[in-house]
Amino acid sequence: MAEPTTITEPTGTVTDWRRRRRVRAALGGVAALVTLAVAGAATLGLGGRGGDDPTPARTGPAATAPVTRQTLVKTVTLAGELGYGPAVPLASTVTGTVTWLPQVGATVRRGGVLLRADELPVVLLYGFLPMYRPLAEGTEGSDVRQFERNLAALGYHGFTVDEEFTAATTAAVKRWQKDLELPDTGRVERDRVVYAPKAVRIAQHLVRLGASASGDVLTYTGNTRMVTVSAGAGEAAWAAKGAKVTVTLPTGGSVTGEVRAVGAPASDASAGAGQRPVNPERPGTDAATVEVTIAIADQKALGALGATPVDVRYVAKERRDVLTVPVEALLALAEGGYGVEVTGPAGTRVVAVQAGMFADGRVEVSGEGLTDGVMVGVPQ
Repeated sequence: MAEPTTITEPTGTVTDWRRRRRVRAALGGVAALVTLAVAGAATLGLGGRGGDDPTPARTGPAATAPVTRQTLVKTVTLAGELGYGPAVPLASTVTGTVTWLPQVGATVRRGGVLLRADELPVVLLYGFLPMYRPLAEGTEGSDVRQFERNLAALGYHGFTVDEEFTAATTAAVKRWQKDLELPDTGRVERDRVVYAPKAVRIAQHLVRLGASASGDVLTYTGNTRMVTVSAGAGEAAWAAKGAKVTVTLPTGGSVTGEVRAVGAPASDASAGAGQRPVNPERPGTDAATVEVTIAIADQKALGALGATPVDVRYVAKERRDVLTVPVEALLALAEGGYGVEVTGPAGTRVVAVQAGMFADGRVEVSGEGLTDGVMVGVPQ
């Protein structure tokens, strides 16, 4: 029989040898895992010679913005109405039947006809004193001067503009009456003249043709477009006479306006029906309102716009020549207040700041070392 093959074991017992084999196998597995981890890290760019250059750790803010010296302006926008102002009724004292009225929207100027009664005209003249009596030769007073001033402006001469109705005035009046196809008596009847400060625009007919000519027959406004705003009485400090505002039109453009008049406070109950609320998102404001009238010097800039809603913007607060940063640059400090992260060649540091006025996404700041052009951190 063949001799059995003899297997020589390593030094030590069989048990010790098997234990050492298991340890070597375990260490080999750990080495393999470490190798894989290193390789993966290299692949991910986390280190190792096998990958790209490592990404340096961030040492400053993600983005920066400069401290800027500027003027901050805080504006408030209110709802307004473009139109021709409040309508005034025309009270006619002439007897007879209404036979003609000007069209709604028509402009009547000095010497123009406001209505006809029994086909005879009632004429518009300019002035503030109402026609309270007839004028004839021998009459004296400020109403005579007002009438003679109009007569001269219409091109009738040969008399002196003063407070005395003379024979020369009578002659001029007769020429004026003849041109109007009125009886040329030289006497100006009280019911043939209506005074207004300037040209008027017919707003509404209050009677139809064929109605009595005595009483309110139509309403009129001025012929210059203006803006009215109903502002809370407690919030109308901005509405000083002469204050400048910006009026934004529905066409997208804007024009400059100037506060011309401020009415007396009125409660909501006495306000006109259908008025637009001034600021419906601010409950608790004073219920009393004041009507602010805003003049528009550049009437051509309004184009063909008539009555329409507009926005009125005024400056509520202004800070001139102050240092500002974007609002998002502010940091809430643990000890309270605000700070900004100042960055430069020497690194970054947090500087405590005093925050002032906020406007248009920026905030007024002051703090140690802050000057125009210093860079501060902002979120990206």
